[in-house]
Amino acid sequence: MALKIKPLADRVLIEPAAAETQTASGIIIPDTAKEKPQKGTVVAVGNGKKDHTMTVQVGDMVLYGKYAGTELKLDGKDYLIMREDDILAIV
Repeated sequence: MALKIKPLADRVLIEPAAAETQTASGIIIPDTAKEKPQKGTVVAVGNGKKDHTMTVQVGDMVLYGKYAGTELKLDGKDYLIMREDDILAIV
């Protein structure tokens, strides 16, 4: 099912990766102590601006700042919409 949202200008729609539920040593992390994910998959990309072409593409796994973007919920799923400048790296 395709999303019915198209980011404008240099904005990107990201589906955050699931938060870790267990540490590497096997300790289960409760919901109240889970870190906000800083990695996600690009779901939709805007067209860019006349002086800025978009670097990321749909399907790219990216890293972004902890407080970057605006949270929104579409069709029961959580997403982030942010400017491409807020993306730190493509993984």
